[in-house]
Amino acid sequence: MDYDAYSNYHAVNLEAQTARATPVQLVLILMDGLLEELARARGHIEAGRYELKAASLDKCVEILNGLSSSLDEESGGEVVANLGRLYDYCAHRLYTVGLQLDTSILDEVTRLLTTLRSGWIGVQERA
Repeated sequence: MDYDAYSNYHAVNLEAQTARATPVQLVLILMDGLLEELARARGHIEAGRYELKAASLDKCVEILNGLSSSLDEESGGEVVANLGRLYDYCAHRLYTVGLQLDTSILDEVTRLLTTLRSGWIGVQERA
C-alpha cells in the first residue's frame, strides 16, 4: 500500500469534513482521531516501538488540550467544568502510560472517551 497516497487522501478528506462541520461535528472528528491514535499508541507499546508510542501519546494529549481549551467555561456551567476535568484526567493518565507502558490505562482512557463520544453523538442527534 502506498502510505503517502493514503496520508494525502486522509488529509484531504479530513479537510473537507472540517470545512463544513458544526461545532459538535468538529468535536466528534477530534474524538475519532483521538480514539484512533490511542489504538496506535497501544500497538506501538505492544510492538516495543517506544519513540512512536511517545509521538502517539503526545498527539493524544494535544487533542485533549485542544478539546479542553475550546470549552466555554463562562457559559457552560458545571457540565463544562466537569468535561474539562475529565479531559485533564485523561491527559494525566496518558502521561502515566508513557512512563509505565501500562496498556490497561489506555483501556481506561479509551472507555472514558468512548462513553463521552456517545454523549456527543446524542447531542448531535438532538440538534
